[in-house]
Amino acid sequence: MVKISVFFCLLVSVCLSVVASEEVKEMDQEVKETKEPEKKPDLKIEVVSLPEKGCDKDARKSQRLDILSMKYTGFLENGTKFESTDDHNQEFSFQLGVGQVIQGWERGMLDMCVGEKRKLTVPPHLAYGDIGAGERIPPAATLIFECELVKIDNGPKPTNVFNEIDADKDGFITRKEVSEFLIKHSEDKIEPESEEHQKVLDNIFLHEDKDKDGQISKEEFSGPKHDEL
Repeated sequence: MVKISVFFCLLVSVCLSVVASEEVKEMDQEVKETKEPEKKPDLKIEVVSLPEKGCDKDARKSQRLDILSMKYTGFLENGTKFESTDDHNQEFSFQLGVGQVIQGWERGMLDMCVGEKRKLTVPPHLAYGDIGAGERIPPAATLIFECELVKIDNGPKPTNVFNEIDADKDGFITRKEVSEFLIKHSEDKIEPESEEHQKVLDNIFLHEDKDKDGQISKEEFSGPKHDEL
């Protein structure tokens, strides 16, 4: 599953309020409109089925830092399949809570028992946002995943990724620092000026740079930023 390390966009609310005094109404019927931020849809989690042995309070459930092995199939809202573990004859494994998957998965895979099946409906801001991912996932796409948890393993404790990216240790991550970090840690050769690489950077800063000042602060950064004991 393709994952761009971007997470945790804020949910905001929407309403339209009309403010007008009686004096203004009598004079020229002016109406002042104040728009509040648009409310974004939340993640929808449906439990399709539980394992035969049940999923009671004593059963192990997925938690942050666990390594999960999953079977899944992903669809666009129109029913088009864009990815499935069945196509590769292997499960998909990732560590929960460290930024390896989209935010919809980070939230939607918590407290899940081995053998449990869920259906996740993931809105764009918890998936790939307004940029999309490659040719299969268009911009602003709501994604639907049919998932089954196959295995839970203990995962390693995360390192301070923020400090690793912040090369000059000034407490902020620049686009250049993110680019250099991705190039350094990629198994494939990355062309810094390639369109694909620039889109990855665009997507990261779209979600992580909350105040849009061109850099990511430690407070904005949604990945591991502490050396956890």
